[in-house]
Amino acid sequence: MTAKAGRTFWKTPSALPGFSLSLGFTLAYLSLFVLIPLTALAIRPWENGWSGAIEAVVSPRAQAALGLSFVAAAAAALINAVTGGLLAWVLARYDFPGKRIADAIIDLPFALPTAVAGIALTALYAPNGPIGGLLAPLDIRIAYTPIGVVIAMVFVGLPFVVRSIQPVLEDLDQEVEAAAETLGASAWQRASQVVFPAILPALLSGVGLAFARGVGEYGSVIFIAGNMPMKSEIAPLLIVTQLEQFNYAGAAAIGLAMLVLSFLILLGFNGLQALAARRGA
Repeated sequence: MTAKAGRTFWKTPSALPGFSLSLGFTLAYLSLFVLIPLTALAIRPWENGWSGAIEAVVSPRAQAALGLSFVAAAAAALINAVTGGLLAWVLARYDFPGKRIADAIIDLPFALPTAVAGIALTALYAPNGPIGGLLAPLDIRIAYTPIGVVIAMVFVGLPFVVRSIQPVLEDLDQEVEAAAETLGASAWQRASQVVFPAILPALLSGVGLAFARGVGEYGSVIFIAGNMPMKSEIAPLLIVTQLEQFNYAGAAAIGLAMLVLSFLILLGFNGLQALAARRGA
């Protein structure tokens, strides 16, 4: 056996210098800012015993708050999948006056403090606001209801979908669409069989990010939600309430439940994204 053949995998020279140093930095960084805090979160709920941790999660108030956060985040992500896809299509395929301004506005939820966004949305959709006032005679309430929660999550999650799809649409070869058109494909067939498969992995990625942002959103939601227990109280607010009552184990138990549920859902999104990428390859 030659010396070259006898080399072990970890002794094979890397094409990029500094692999060991960069790997060590990555592992240390992840451990310090991700793994250690998550481990602490996983340990803290059991201070009151198994029954105490389970009771904190399965209580009616906790179940209602978790259900509202996850259902509202899912609804907002689905809305953003449609509207974000349309916005990305317009920005990627058309030139129009004010396009750069519109493109910059998409990123505003990234830069705008969430509390400011919540106050602005509440002012718009409150019963005495410009939009809420128009809906009040129809007995339609948005602010201080679960609908307001969904709208706030749509606001903060939209940029994730647009920015995930837009670069893919810009890089997509339009000659493929032209070839499909010359072969007799209708506009719907071109959209569903040429464009949609190409953007599906990016769409799933953006929807997953929007969903994750919505589940953990706090600042922009608490102002418009109304924060009524069992009705419009989100899980992050319930965690803050438990902390204010010095129930740290209960707050950690609810946080751990959110972590596990979010991880499983995002894992499913990653699986769908990988499957879509393989089928599109």
